Amino acid sequence: MGRSVYRPNPERPYSVKLIATSLTGAWLVDIERLEDARGFFARTVCTDSFRRHGLNGTFVQQSVSWNRQRGVLRGLHFQAAPHAEEKLVRVTRGRLFDVIVDLRPDSATQNRWFGVELSAQDHRALYIPKGFAHGFQTLEDDTEILYQMTVPHHPESARGLRWNDPALGITWPNPAEAILSERDASLPLTSEGASS
Repeated sequence: MGRSVYRPNPERPYSVKLIATSLTGAWLVDIERLEDARGFFARTVCTDSFRRHGLNGTFVQQSVSWNRQRGVLRGLHFQAAPHAEEKLVRVTRGRLFDVIVDLRPDSATQNRWFGVELSAQDHRALYIPKGFAHGFQTLEDDTEILYQMTVPHHPESARGLRWNDPALGITWPNPAEAILSERDASLPLTSEGASS
């Protein structure tokens, strides 16, 4: 019995689907599945596709955040310049509500937020540009999120802003269930200079 050789269909090359969000420079990244009876194969990052949209697809670090309980809320975090980073975030187990806030002073969407549900089932990712804060709240127990970053973590540049800052007005799915670290609970408000 001979081995079968997989040949991709030239009419349907591997790709990722980039969908603009309401915040300038932030994108949803959907996969294009190549399916058969065994399951599917899909590309999750394509530097050529990213480059065509003006995005940096060169990731130098990956990290994972595992969250034991539904309601865990992390954020809102960012790295200050000159160590600002682009991030690509994807849920590898469970489900969460992901939030980004545009902190760029020259942006038409400054201090606006965008939220989206990400899950291991949909395989969707969120591309977060430099100058954005990021956070999430888990919607299921045992939720895991994979981060890919374009800049190494620089502890001295780590910054954040309060998850429930009234000036931002983020609509979290379960604010009464929020499980926060002491650090995140005491992050500053935007009015206290949190974006610098």
